Amino acid sequence: MNIPFEPELFGITLNIHLILEYAAFFIAFRYYIILRRKTKDHISSNNRLSIILGATLGALIGSRLIGILENPMVDFSNENIIQLLNIKTIMGGLFGGLLGVELAKKMIGETSSSGDLFVFPIILGIFIGRIGCFLSGVKEFTYGKETSSFLGIDLGDGLLRHPTSFYELLFLIILFFLLKYIQNNKIFKNGELFKLFMISYFGFRFFIEFLKPNIFYVFGLSTIQLLCVICWLYYSKFIIQKLKYAS
Repeated sequence: MNIPFEPELFGITLNIHLILEYAAFFIAFRYYIILRRKTKDHISSNNRLSIILGATLGALIGSRLIGILENPMVDFSNENIIQLLNIKTIMGGLFGGLLGVELAKKMIGETSSSGDLFVFPIILGIFIGRIGCFLSGVKEFTYGKETSSFLGIDLGDGLLRHPTSFYELLFLIILFFLLKYIQNNKIFKNGELFKLFMISYFGFRFFIEFLKPNIFYVFGLSTIQLLCVICWLYYSKFIIQKLKYAS
């Protein structure tokens, strides 16, 4: 199989990344429905719906905003405006969704933690989406820098590059089973599983960004890395609490 992987159906070249992106949303949501049926949810159906709407709106805004900020020097011309509107990033979606949920909960007066139920569907959705990124090679801006190590893969431009999407797939598998273990053994309180997921995933993305050919930096960090720092600061109280408990 060649990368980029561009299958054809009835003479039409299919966009594998777009197909898997839509599949990720559908399958992840179905997985969420299954988990909610199996889990005793302390949040009412109406409040849960409001939380999902808040998460969706926040993710939509956040994913586009951070996507544009990854290259803020781009020319805002008529030719580029459509492309800019299509730019999105899961990192902005996650953090924007988090803020959207918190705002929605404040508006409806919901005080119960709501994130744990979303953890594993989110991981599954990201995993499926990253398969699309990997198969798209250099046609999707998630590839890594050139490398001479044995890990290098030709992603479609004839150069050996770090397959950062593949690295992320491996990380997500490990994270999924680690969080499952934590959940099954009730190591953390309700709501803390989602916090651990966010801290872990944003931590991974902070370091993997050093292997990507980013073009815009502030204080030597990319936009995604700055967002990771903001996420850590957002959860700083939780991080300090767990570090004190561990010591």
